Amino acid sequence: MQLAPDYAPEPEAPEAIYAAYLEHLHRRKRGNTAYTQAARSFLRRWPNVTAWTAVPLGEKLSANGSTRPFITFLMVSRRLRPGYDYLVHRKLSSLWHELTDSALQPDLSQFIAAATELGFSKRVSSAIGSQIIARVLIETGRPLAKLTEQDLQDLLRACDERERTTGRGAKHYYNTMHGARQILFHLGVVDSPAPPPLIASTLEQRMVDVPAALRPAFVAYLERKRATCAARTVSSLATRLAHFGRYLATVDPDITSLHSLDRRRHIEPFLTSLTTTVNSVTGAPITVADRIRRVHAVGNFFAEITEWGWEDVPSRRLIFRDDLPRQQRLLPRYIPVDADRKLGAALSDSPYRLAADALLIQRACGLRIGELLDLELNCVHEIPGQGSWLKVPLGKLDSERMVPLDDEVTTLVDRITVTRSPGRPMTHPRTGAPADFLFTHHGKRLSQNAVRAELNRAADIAGLGHITPHQLRHTYATALINAGVSLQALMALLGHVSTQMSLRYAHLFDSTVRTEYERALDLAKSHIGPMPTNTAQLPLTDISSGEWKETPLIKSRLAGGYCLRAPAQGSCPYANICEHCPSFHTDTKHLGVLAAQRLDAADLAADAEKRGWIAEAERHHALVARLDTLISRSDTA
Repeated sequence: MQLAPDYAPEPEAPEAIYAAYLEHLHRRKRGNTAYTQAARSFLRRWPNVTAWTAVPLGEKLSANGSTRPFITFLMVSRRLRPGYDYLVHRKLSSLWHELTDSALQPDLSQFIAAATELGFSKRVSSAIGSQIIARVLIETGRPLAKLTEQDLQDLLRACDERERTTGRGAKHYYNTMHGARQILFHLGVVDSPAPPPLIASTLEQRMVDVPAALRPAFVAYLERKRATCAARTVSSLATRLAHFGRYLATVDPDITSLHSLDRRRHIEPFLTSLTTTVNSVTGAPITVADRIRRVHAVGNFFAEITEWGWEDVPSRRLIFRDDLPRQQRLLPRYIPVDADRKLGAALSDSPYRLAADALLIQRACGLRIGELLDLELNCVHEIPGQGSWLKVPLGKLDSERMVPLDDEVTTLVDRITVTRSPGRPMTHPRTGAPADFLFTHHGKRLSQNAVRAELNRAADIAGLGHITPHQLRHTYATALINAGVSLQALMALLGHVSTQMSLRYAHLFDSTVRTEYERALDLAKSHIGPMPTNTAQLPLTDISSGEWKETPLIKSRLAGGYCLRAPAQGSCPYANICEHCPSFHTDTKHLGVLAAQRLDAADLAADAEKRGWIAEAERHHALVARLDTLISRSDTA
């Protein structure tokens, strides 16, 4: 028989329980003779209702439809604690209707209010409340503030036992339990927030495919690297060394030591295999940069354990500088101006405000995604006479920095502070100290996956291809370079520690190169002279009649012809200058020419809009408007 809590009322007489049940049915405006007869039968058999808990589970669950409402009444009035085994088997779909004036109602109302404050929807809050909290309150007999982590674990154990005996999954219980823990943490009921849904594998688990004789050395090396490297760096090293270990297990499963590794037999074939290795996530071949990182990981492993004086080390140097493939010197992948404008509009119109605003902050300040999500609530600093500054926390290079803000960004931060969910400070993953993060949702930090999903959604709406969050940082830096910012200022804004990192952006649009190109091009044109008639024209002007308007070039319709320029040349500053000049006049004799020019200009505007050239489209629309004015004047002349 279960023990009643020390604050529970004295055992009630069956007549008192029956009278309370009738009053409960009256308040709910339900019940019939079958309900009351079932209650009488139950009380005759178990006058002390707590004795019912000793009944086998199968018999408990076999109660008919008239008896179950009485059992539910006993549970919500805290007269009966049926056991977690019964609670996880029994559906409590009518629970919220049974709570009217019940002992559980104040605690559940407090829980639902906290869930709503953290941003959970009404449906999700109710699901968590009924599936987890109501069952724990019923079984423990304690108020919400007295629940413990052990109570939650007891419920999950009952779910696991149900799955083992019946095959009915417990996934929905685990899903709602994650939210329940988060809400209880912010109510101060439990001491720690909900753990991440996926628990990282141990180093031993990640090295399970490495040959058994080599596995201890791999694990010991990674454990040593924890002392000097960030956790993410150690995880990356583990991925690369595990790949090397799997390769050794394939080509030489009987290998007994690192000392027996051979350059010709093990290392050179491994280097060759990297050219056909595929990414385990995308299925595409790994990049040259990834190949370099994997070779470096293996080479550094051998070099460092040799320097440290470990007993089992290769007998000679196995990895050399020439083993590294030539590194590709790619320019940063910035987002073009028109695409950037479309993406910004899609993010501004997004219904998912927290993630969208996070991306707008990243674009406006050039943050790495980790720095973005590490921002704290007090990240904006007002400096007298210097305006507002954003304090960017320790990031990839373990350095803090300050980024100046304009009024639009400070307004955006103010909006985020309203959108985010409040709650208790959470443990900072880097420092271990309590921190109020700026981007919180459902009482926990906004995840990188949520930010990336919102960026994919906005890019799709804007009609753009795949865009990564780091491209927003590239776009920020590229805009600064185009505006003429100095290299030193760019380094400070981006948090770079070497000029080489910032010079990548300077190489994107080198104004000196552009000036020299235009000077040389003009000089070359002055010496070319007219082209011979029997010589094939350059592809830029070799356009058949009627097709020039569809070319992927910057086009201008002139009164006596048309102009074509390569996109790299940009728009001509003199295009249609005559038509817009106030000294330009026309008459009815030129109406045909003007009308044809207007039709072509309208087609060019549509073509520019289709290609995403917003400025070009506006230029053609302005010409159409000017031609309409000229045609109107010539008609009235």
